[in-house]
Amino acid sequence: MDVPARDSPSEEVSISSFHSEYPPDDTWKDEETGDEGTRAETFREDPAQPTDAAELSLELDATNCADNDDDLGEDGGRSGKKSYAETARMFKLRRNLDQLDCFHRQKEHNVLKAREELKVCRLHISELERQRARVEEEIEQQKEDDNSAHLFSCSAAVFRLRAQHKRLCQELQQEEELESHVATTLREHELEMCQVEVEMGRFSLLRVEVQEEEQAYQALQAQRGEARLQKEYTSTQSLQLRTQCLKARQAATQKEEETDYQRTTELAQASRQKATLYLKETINRMHREEAENEQQSRELRQKRMQAVLSLKANIACTQESLRAQQTRARAQAWRQEEEERQLRESLQTQGINSTKYMYQQKKLQEFHRKKEEFQEKQKSKRVEIVSKLLLEEELLERRKRHHALLLPPTQRLERLAGQEKSPEKLLQSLDPQPAKTKEEERKRDTVFSDSSSSSELSDQEESRDLEEEQGLTDSLAQPEFTGLWDQTRQVHQSTPNEDAKSLQSRAERRDMSLLPVGKPPVAGKRVIQGKEFKGSPFISKPEIILFKDFDVGQVYKKKVTLTNVSYTTNYCKLLGVTMDLMDFISISFEPPGPISAGMACDMQVIFQPMMNKDLKGEVQFVSAAGPFSVPIRCTIKKCDLSVDIDLIVFGTHVVGQTISRAITLTNKGALGTCFTLVSSPCPSLAQSQLQAQAHALSEASSASTELSQERSTSIAAASDSQESPASRDSGELKSERKSQEPLLVSDSKQSGAQTPAVSETLGGVEAASGRRSLASEQQVGGPALKASTEEPSDSSSDITIGEVREGEVGPFESVKLEIVFTPTVPGESKLDFHIKFSDPTCEPISIGVRGTAVCVPVWVAQPSIVLKICMFDRLYQDSIVVQSRASTALRLTFKVCPELRNHMEILPKTGYIQARSSFNAKLKFLPRRSLFEDAKTFFDSETGVLEVPLTVQVADQVRPVPFTVHAVITSSDLCFDRTEVDFGHCSIYESVKTSVHLTNLTLLPQDFGFLSIPQFVQVQPNDGFGTLLPMETLEVDLIFSAKKAGEYSFQLNCKSGINRDFPLSCRAVGVHPPLELSHSLVQFGATAVGDCSTAVLHVVNAHTSLNEFTHPVPRIGRDPVAPLGPRLFAFTPPENSEISLTPRTGKVLPGQRCLVQVTFRPRLCDQAIREEAVRLLCRSEELRLHELERVSKAEGNRKGGEQEGLCRREAPTAPQKGKKPPPARPQAKQTLKEKISKVSISPKTDSPFRAPNPADIQSGSEEYAVGRASLLHSFPEHYSRYVIPCFVSDGEPPQSDPQAQPSCSSPLNTLYLELHCPAIRPPLVVTSSNGQTTINYHQVAVGQKVVKKLTVQNISQEALELRSSVLDLSGPFSLLNALRRLGPGATHTLLLAFTPALGKRYRETVEIHSPNMTMEITLCGVGVDPLLTSSHQGGLMDFGFMLEKERASQVFKLQNTSSLAVRFSVLLHSLSLGCKALSGADAFPALLSPGPEEQTHSTVGTQNYSGQSVFNVTPIEGTIAPGKSQDITVTFLPDHESLHYSDILKVELMNKSTVCVMVLKGAARSHIMYLCGGDPLAVPTDAVHPLPASGDSEHTVDCEKPPLPVLLTLRGVYREGAMSPAVRELEVGCICSTQPMAKKNVEFSWEGLQALQQRGFTVEPTRGTVDAGHRRTITVTWTPPCGLKPNEVVQMCAPLTLRGDETEVYSVTMLALASRASQDPSHTN
Repeated sequence: MDVPARDSPSEEVSISSFHSEYPPDDTWKDEETGDEGTRAETFREDPAQPTDAAELSLELDATNCADNDDDLGEDGGRSGKKSYAETARMFKLRRNLDQLDCFHRQKEHNVLKAREELKVCRLHISELERQRARVEEEIEQQKEDDNSAHLFSCSAAVFRLRAQHKRLCQELQQEEELESHVATTLREHELEMCQVEVEMGRFSLLRVEVQEEEQAYQALQAQRGEARLQKEYTSTQSLQLRTQCLKARQAATQKEEETDYQRTTELAQASRQKATLYLKETINRMHREEAENEQQSRELRQKRMQAVLSLKANIACTQESLRAQQTRARAQAWRQEEEERQLRESLQTQGINSTKYMYQQKKLQEFHRKKEEFQEKQKSKRVEIVSKLLLEEELLERRKRHHALLLPPTQRLERLAGQEKSPEKLLQSLDPQPAKTKEEERKRDTVFSDSSSSSELSDQEESRDLEEEQGLTDSLAQPEFTGLWDQTRQVHQSTPNEDAKSLQSRAERRDMSLLPVGKPPVAGKRVIQGKEFKGSPFISKPEIILFKDFDVGQVYKKKVTLTNVSYTTNYCKLLGVTMDLMDFISISFEPPGPISAGMACDMQVIFQPMMNKDLKGEVQFVSAAGPFSVPIRCTIKKCDLSVDIDLIVFGTHVVGQTISRAITLTNKGALGTCFTLVSSPCPSLAQSQLQAQAHALSEASSASTELSQERSTSIAAASDSQESPASRDSGELKSERKSQEPLLVSDSKQSGAQTPAVSETLGGVEAASGRRSLASEQQVGGPALKASTEEPSDSSSDITIGEVREGEVGPFESVKLEIVFTPTVPGESKLDFHIKFSDPTCEPISIGVRGTAVCVPVWVAQPSIVLKICMFDRLYQDSIVVQSRASTALRLTFKVCPELRNHMEILPKTGYIQARSSFNAKLKFLPRRSLFEDAKTFFDSETGVLEVPLTVQVADQVRPVPFTVHAVITSSDLCFDRTEVDFGHCSIYESVKTSVHLTNLTLLPQDFGFLSIPQFVQVQPNDGFGTLLPMETLEVDLIFSAKKAGEYSFQLNCKSGINRDFPLSCRAVGVHPPLELSHSLVQFGATAVGDCSTAVLHVVNAHTSLNEFTHPVPRIGRDPVAPLGPRLFAFTPPENSEISLTPRTGKVLPGQRCLVQVTFRPRLCDQAIREEAVRLLCRSEELRLHELERVSKAEGNRKGGEQEGLCRREAPTAPQKGKKPPPARPQAKQTLKEKISKVSISPKTDSPFRAPNPADIQSGSEEYAVGRASLLHSFPEHYSRYVIPCFVSDGEPPQSDPQAQPSCSSPLNTLYLELHCPAIRPPLVVTSSNGQTTINYHQVAVGQKVVKKLTVQNISQEALELRSSVLDLSGPFSLLNALRRLGPGATHTLLLAFTPALGKRYRETVEIHSPNMTMEITLCGVGVDPLLTSSHQGGLMDFGFMLEKERASQVFKLQNTSSLAVRFSVLLHSLSLGCKALSGADAFPALLSPGPEEQTHSTVGTQNYSGQSVFNVTPIEGTIAPGKSQDITVTFLPDHESLHYSDILKVELMNKSTVCVMVLKGAARSHIMYLCGGDPLAVPTDAVHPLPASGDSEHTVDCEKPPLPVLLTLRGVYREGAMSPAVRELEVGCICSTQPMAKKNVEFSWEGLQALQQRGFTVEPTRGTVDAGHRRTITVTWTPPCGLKPNEVVQMCAPLTLRGDETEVYSVTMLALASRASQDPSHTN
């Protein structure tokens, strides 16, 4: 099996050479050894140096082999490390061979892939060649077609085909190149694969050897596995043995635990019986306390109710008074306003500035008011200062008087003065300043201190001292109440020493009030460094200075540590101890000075008792944060006696036995005492006597309590509010004493203990008398009670006392007392013992003893065995435990009545019970159905109750031991309400649900479950599993989902928890409809009202084949297959629902599908909105009526008050002498009533308001919008579910109604679409436009911009981030402002603009997105082209010539022919900013312009010198209603002479469109004559010359004017050998003026006409006259003379004279030129 070593190097070299020749593409990782490398390094193995991981794995394998197989271990030992290396070499060769196989497979894959690519490439080349041939044929064919059409040039189709041929050639060339490349690659891959196969052939022998080694290795592993299994089997056997032993130990432990549990149960029952005796008393006491607390709370509630009622009445009175005051204030204000108005009117009539006068009066009144307030404030401050001074003086006098009371010295005061420090020394200890300085500061602080806290504290101290002085004798002679701890209080007699002590304590308290102001005792809240400090500023360790069990004459010392627990540096000053401890306690304390927070100081307390008495008190200190004290307790030696148990229960014992129990009497005190144990067998007698005495005492105390109730309540309040530390300490000691008393006491002790409690409730003489009467009664009844206790009864003779009956118990000792129970007669024995003590302070301790004696030695531990509820045919078992108290073994026989022997059995039937042990028998109960017939006497069939008496017969015992078995028998049936379920027809795309009722007929809960349910059935709830309570009926839902068409018949099996089966038969028919829905359930997300959610589904017609073996075909059950063809569908959603489907009907061809869009739009019901609007109207009317009633009442009260005041003012008027006063009072009252009745405007009971009908509310009204907004704000979330049927049929829809429902639809093929639609309240609502989300701009002119506002509000509880959708950038609608974040309740206004560009209808939707809603705002409008026409035809409005500084007007009309009002504006070019730069002097004249075209479009001509516009237009803007017209007036008003006045008038609409453009021209002359016509010669002089000076006009008149040049150009034309003459015209005009002129007409004449005629010029007429307002034309004709050369210029000049109000001479220059018609056809004249 091993490979020879000589073969390995050659093989490794060959493999290495192979991998070096073909380098690997990636690296590999050795999973066995963890080495990384390339494939070339795989075969480089070194047996001598393996890797660490390989060595470790091989060592582990070797270890396992050595443990499991000895032979293998021996072989491994002989071969050593060589066998491990060979195994590693085998695994490595196997891995390398696998990698070589993988490399071969990769190369093979590459070859196959290259072959496939080559095949595809060749196919593509052949396809391209075929396409090229086809294109060539098409080219030839196209050429032939072109030749036949006699086209000598190539057509476009040929060029296209040639381009396609060229492209195919290029693709073919590329494919051939690719083919050659792929062929080369294929050859390379084939060569590489051949080389790999050669290498694999070389390693074939090596592969065979590796396989043999692997087989051997597998056999070795099998041996190892068998050895391991054998070892595991051995370990399993040992583990089972250990487990059995452990179970046995656990069983023994469990038995011991059961025994302990039984013993513990017995003890617990005994303890429970013992505790029951005292539980009732505790409950009664708690009930009494609860009743008292309830009574107190009831009284407190009554007081609070009375306080609330009084407060309510006060509030009502206050409100009424406030309303009256407000009414009076309003009337006063009205009167003041009226007076001011009258004063203002009077001042205005007098000519005085009323505003200034009123302002001065108000300022003056305010000044006087402030002055009076200031004076009042000064007076109050003076009074306050004087009262403080008087108070301080009074305090000084009181202190002097109280200091005088301390001057008479006594021996007691001298001794106390020697022991304690004086107040001055105390003050010196707190402050190291001299006494004189301290006294001066104290006086100064007392007189001048403004601190309210110190003054109030001193006042309280002084007042308390005065009260104590006034009632000093009474308070010391007899206290108002006594301490509750003192049962034998004696009347206190005052002594001079005690008076001195009280006076001194008062003096000390008064001296404490004289502390420095900076360190007073803190009262109320103490805030230090920003923190409130509560509690004592110092704490002591120990907290209570306790001197316990002291002896008189001894000296005791204790060290006490005081720690500063305040938040700041503090001081500590010793004041002394209380009066009771002043003779016995001395304090050694040195003041430490300032103590930081957390620091401590020491104090030593020395106690020297002089009398044997409990003492208590406290050491008093004062600090900067307030006073504090350390309590002191001194207790004498006492007896503290207790027993470990006060109730002994012996249990049940057989007569003749002797049982003893011990009681331990323990003395925890330091004083010994003698005790005596006596018995008291009749506790009921003593208890009854004590109860009678307590009842008599309670009756006597109730009367006294009623008499002193007021005093006791006041004392209790004072004691609660000012409880001293001593009283608190006494309460603590009392509670400690009570807590140390035993919890379980006898009835006699409890009744006797009631007497001190009763005596404590009595005060004064009543309490003393009550105690005396109680003592007398106790003395009278004492002997009788004693006699009764000394005579024990016979019934308690079984319980006796042991040897120790009396003795002495020392300090901290214990004594055991024995109680013996020896029963002689069967029955229960009871006896009570009392332990009495010689110490009178120790109360007797009662002990109760109970025991029971029986005579039967054998009994059943559980005489009544309850099996509870049992089912028929079910086995129930229980244990019967028999106890024996006999001293010998007994034979037992269990007997069952014959009627129940088939149902009940006891095993074993006979047995032996050992002495004083127990015997367990097994009871088996299997009730059968025949139980009622077999045991009619023991079984009740109606109730199912079974009661069976059984007996245990004991040998040598005549009377058997009875016991009873109880059980309730019930059946185990589950019942369905029906035996068969028919689901009917069910589509394979739907589910059919039906319900059955499952009832539990038993008296026990039963688990049930439906098992083996088919896949097409579901059972709910809980997947068919559950628990049924007794007699419970559960509704079970059965859901059937057909998987394919066919008939289904199956059975559902319901199995109960006791493995009973209850079958249920079911049947159904599966239907495969011809159409299907892509989604049968659509769940919409939470959609807000006003938003919409959309889902998309498809109606699919997948029926394309009738072959039912290849795929499911549509059919109903087992009916024939539905035919092929188109299918019609129709959805029928509910009417007026929130669901819409698009399309609702349609046709689907086979193999196709139709898209259906489902939209859910939650909305408010229209009727609900109307009803809400009516409700809001009624509510607003109700509120208005309430307000009107309130105002009317207030107005009536005001009017009534005014009338009563008027009557009171009129009543006391004095009557005239000699006349009786008229009885005006009744009349005044009558008139007052009449006026009030007239003034009253309270609403009548029959209000004119009637609630409108909801149908009358219009949908666009404001009430409708308010109702809708109210419903939106309070919209509750709701969930809707819709099931929409989709009917399916064959054939085509009818032509008349394509949307109609299919007529031949089968109800069995109906599809159903289920929609889940949750609707929520919208977070965003529209508050403007009555809540409408549609903005209609109506008709807007094209180019006009109309902006409308839309306000939205956030009605949710969270902030909303708003964003909008993008409107059409080229559309007419736009959003002008940005959206922002809206907080809860905030609003935002959107500005939406509409600017139509064309005359058509526009509609667009903008979406406002929020996190939970998308609000759609619909924008619509109509663009209308504004049409205006001008009545002025042409583009020129010429005003002609007129005199300067005169005006002329022309009117044209604008007509609106469109359907909307049009706004226009008239613009002048001279008034626009862009044209003024070219007007006036800066404008180019027409002569310098480049051509004649630009001369006609000159901008602005000459302007006025005054700066006003030459042309004026009115109106410049306006609006023309549809079908109306507007007149526009243009006025020409020049201010100087010029022939070049011009402007451009343009009429524009609001959309900047131009209606018309007119050129305004005019000329102004200073004289009435003018000449027009001719050619322009030069720049206008008025445009380049500056403005004329003041003297220029006179200079021009004096000088003779030069002639004005005029140029006329005439062009003659040769046409067809003839010459056509040239004609030009000049016009002479006379201006009609309203100014007076010397001459009203103009005369003109030519001169030098002969010369003109010689050159061919003719002028007609040569002279003439022109009337005012007319023009006359002068015609100049040029006929070329003979012999004139073409293009020869003829020039002549002739003067023209115009005579009007002045004479003007024009030099008319005539230039003539003759040319041929072909040279310039345009100038033919």
